Amino acid sequence: MAFTSTLSPYSHPQVRLSRHRRLQSLALLTAAGLGKLSLLPIWRTRAASGARFGSFVVKASSSVEGTPARSSSGSRRVYRRSQATAPAAPLKRVAEFVAPFGLIFAISFVVWKVVEKIIYPTPKQLESSPVENQSASQGVKWSIAAGTNLLSQLGAKIERQSKQKLNEFARELRSFPSIDMSGRNFGDEGLFFLAESLAYNQIVEEVSFAANGITAAGLKAFDGVLQSNIALKILDLSGNPVGDEGVKCLCDILVNNSGIEKLQLNSTDLGDEGAKAIAEMLKKNSSLRVIELNNNMIEYSGFSSLAGALLENNSLRNIHLNGNYGGALGANALAKALEGNKSLRELHLHGNSIGDEGVRSLMTGLSTYKGKLAILDIGNNSITAKGAVHVAEYIRKSKSILWLNLYMNDIGDEGAEKIADALKENRSIATIDLGGNNIHAVGVTSIARVLKDNSVITTLELSYNPIGPDGANALSEVLKFHGSVKTLKLGWCQIGAKGAESIADALKYNTTIETLDLRANGLRDDGALCLARSLKVVNEALTSLDLGFNEIRDDGAFAIAQALKSNEEVNVTSINIANNFLTKFGQSALSDAKDHVYEMAEKEINIFY
Repeated sequence: MAFTSTLSPYSHPQVRLSRHRRLQSLALLTAAGLGKLSLLPIWRTRAASGARFGSFVVKASSSVEGTPARSSSGSRRVYRRSQATAPAAPLKRVAEFVAPFGLIFAISFVVWKVVEKIIYPTPKQLESSPVENQSASQGVKWSIAAGTNLLSQLGAKIERQSKQKLNEFARELRSFPSIDMSGRNFGDEGLFFLAESLAYNQIVEEVSFAANGITAAGLKAFDGVLQSNIALKILDLSGNPVGDEGVKCLCDILVNNSGIEKLQLNSTDLGDEGAKAIAEMLKKNSSLRVIELNNNMIEYSGFSSLAGALLENNSLRNIHLNGNYGGALGANALAKALEGNKSLRELHLHGNSIGDEGVRSLMTGLSTYKGKLAILDIGNNSITAKGAVHVAEYIRKSKSILWLNLYMNDIGDEGAEKIADALKENRSIATIDLGGNNIHAVGVTSIARVLKDNSVITTLELSYNPIGPDGANALSEVLKFHGSVKTLKLGWCQIGAKGAESIADALKYNTTIETLDLRANGLRDDGALCLARSLKVVNEALTSLDLGFNEIRDDGAFAIAQALKSNEEVNVTSINIANNFLTKFGQSALSDAKDHVYEMAEKEINIFY
């Protein structure tokens, strides 16, 4: 008896569930936890099963009485048909693996949408609940400016730190006599806070508030403070953009101050109006001794106002007007003021473009000056040989000038000769700066001859003059046995190795030169070798030697190192050989020499390389 069956040999008996029962089963599995969810295909319709796996009919044969048995070929056909359906099993396993992840993704997407609606409400929801929005924003405040979305707690922390710093500054003001608070950037508000610590302060005598971003409004903090403080002697407000308005405010306060002796207002953007305010203050203030107004925008009008104040003020000792725009007219105004002033000791006019006409007027005023001017700075003022004639006349007559600066003018050899002739008659100038004046060997030879009979000049600055080897030789021949020069500066003078040889020869005999500057002279190794030979000889005077920018290599460094080791009585404490061509071997040799000198003579040498 034959029978047929639709059961696949690779399937299992399936339990058919109603739609309601299937949803309950899925819910139970989901509640059990997504992390351990493993869904198995527990139902499948007949149609789907047939479509995907292609069900087939197995015909079984049985030996029933009277019925003949089927042939073996029929069995082989059934076997081949069953083999054709075998690949359906791997597809089934893939489906079982992918299904849980698809369900997880779907559930995650739904959950994210719900969370998104909670976190980012729609515009209608925002409009519908203004009270809720207001209460929510009370905890955190944001700024809409670009890059400034900082929490209010952060702002409060910064404010606390700022107050803590200001409190520390205030304690310093109450504890030390000299305080440097430059570059702290505390601004106007910080100055108002700190100014209270200056009132009736009997400890601090010098304070610097330079470069702190203080404006005209901030200087009002001194009102009522400086009037009551008589201990403060030096006040530095340089580098603050206070301008004319700030200077006017400060001068109104200082009129009644009797303590401050030095006021520094360099680079404060003050012009003629500010200079006029200072002039009016100087007419009434009798305690101020030094005022610095360098690098501002003061022109002839401001110079004229200050000159008028000098006619009435007899307490001011030093006035600094470097880097302004006085010109020849400004110099002429000051010259007239000097006729009626007796208190001025220092006059600084560096970089005011006064020219030959201005220097003529100024020298005329100084020649009739009844006071004792000790320091005169007229460098970088476009003075030529013509102007040098008037300077020479003043040098010849003056008996009080100690320090004269003619740096970076253009007097040339002719002007140098005029100055040299005047120096023969002067017995007061100890420091003279003639650097950067286009002086050659001829001019420096004239100056060298002066040193033979002059025992007053101790500092001679000749840098940035192309004196060459011949000029160096002329100086060396005199300085071997003459003069009292302690500081000799010959940087950027083009003396070369030959000039270095002359200087080295002079050092063997000279007993006065303590500081020698030979920077940027193209000495190279040959020049360094010459100087090294001189260092081997006992020199009780030389303490500082500057050989920077001279293209010196290791051989020169080795020679200097050996000289230091050989001379146990060396008095050199500083050697600068930086900005040359030394390798680690030359540097090591100098370092060893330094250690050797310390071990043998217990002397510390600072070597810069």
